[in-house]
Amino acid sequence: MTVPDSLISLANDLPGGVVFPSDETWDTARTPWNLAVDQHPAAVVLPRTAEDVATAVTAARDRGLAVAVQGTGHNAAPLAAHGGLDGALLLNMSGMQGVSVDPETRTAWVEAGTLWGQVTAAAAVHGLAALAGSSADVGVVGYTLGGGVSWLARAHGLAANQVTAVEVVTPDGKQRRVDAFNEPDLFWAVRGGGGNFGVVTALEFQLFEMADIFAGAMFWPVERADEVLHVWRAWVEGIPERVTSAARVMHFPPMPELPEPLRGNSYVVVEAAMLLEDHVANDLLAGLRDLGPAMDTFGRIPMTDLAQLHMDPPGPVPGVGDGLLLRDLDEQTITQFASVASAESMLLSCEFRHLGGALTPGRVDGGAVSGLDADFLFFAVGVAPVPEAAAAVAKAVQRVKGTLEPVRAARTFSNFCESAASPESLYGPSLERLRAVRDRYDPQRIMRAHQPLG
Repeated sequence: MTVPDSLISLANDLPGGVVFPSDETWDTARTPWNLAVDQHPAAVVLPRTAEDVATAVTAARDRGLAVAVQGTGHNAAPLAAHGGLDGALLLNMSGMQGVSVDPETRTAWVEAGTLWGQVTAAAAVHGLAALAGSSADVGVVGYTLGGGVSWLARAHGLAANQVTAVEVVTPDGKQRRVDAFNEPDLFWAVRGGGGNFGVVTALEFQLFEMADIFAGAMFWPVERADEVLHVWRAWVEGIPERVTSAARVMHFPPMPELPEPLRGNSYVVVEAAMLLEDHVANDLLAGLRDLGPAMDTFGRIPMTDLAQLHMDPPGPVPGVGDGLLLRDLDEQTITQFASVASAESMLLSCEFRHLGGALTPGRVDGGAVSGLDADFLFFAVGVAPVPEAAAAVAKAVQRVKGTLEPVRAARTFSNFCESAASPESLYGPSLERLRAVRDRYDPQRIMRAHQPLG
């Protein structure tokens, strides 16, 4: 591929550099966390500062190029699916990693490439906690701009609701700090509307006084999936909002790094994080323990250990997955799901997350996506170690999703949607206002978000 002179000149303006298809580091620079996604931007920019971002955005606009942004690239599939990187500059924000915690105001300021594990560790020093993702290596900004469902979500709502300020470079190349009083429409739009309005270079958000939590998981042989899932579904009806839980069918691969009880075996698993005293939590768990789990890890843990609860892969993997919001889970649907998910050994995880509580729309003030109009969230994922396996894993995901069509909600949630979704399903009644904000700040449409507004 011939590199235009205009892009070569851009490289001279950026200390972090620009990587071109002819460079030896091209494959490393263009590859997202999800190794199954094959991305081909025009070039990859490696900004180190907000000033670098402003330079890159201005140069792209002047050269007639689009701009796409990734922190880690966990959810890179939708961007590739709708051609969002074709002819675009990809800003790889991984070089902008900074965290500052103010224990007096209980706030954190983080740069765009920061990972949740870094924030959790910095906050824990002061006995504080954030509404972090379930994996330590998920990027803070991408997760939060989509909404962000944490292990504290039923008690405190979406992570986007706790954002107090956003630093963003808009398509005109200007660096802006927006909040509830300064450019409030843009502040509203980025919290849920993602990267449709500019390049977010930093976030400021509220933390919570919390040094530890009662959390853990119970495991049963996968043959008991139908029984356990029915009991879990009844159990969540009576739990307080200070409990966030998930139920999963898991097929662990025969990998030597996995512990012996898990390696090569399949389980139905119930996980929960409980903002309760130990004795209250144990009383609440009695109904699940009556099922006689093969393993039970529940106990009090420091907040820094909560990222291990969901057993997410510790590094980049080639994954294929997708999710749904569900308006309910009835007995027939659970039975059908349990049968199909238990048989799909190609899938690592098929899970339900219990919503409601502070996630209910209108409960917590926030941005364009401030709640989820559903009772449950579903996500299924499998590993595709070679490209030829991706199609088979995708079909397995679709088979499991098919069992849930009768209870599918009208809306979609971008954090757990790894296919190109309609903007109407993603943003509902917020869509027209989002488009109006987009038209004001990006009339040339240079921003390529992973879920565009259409």
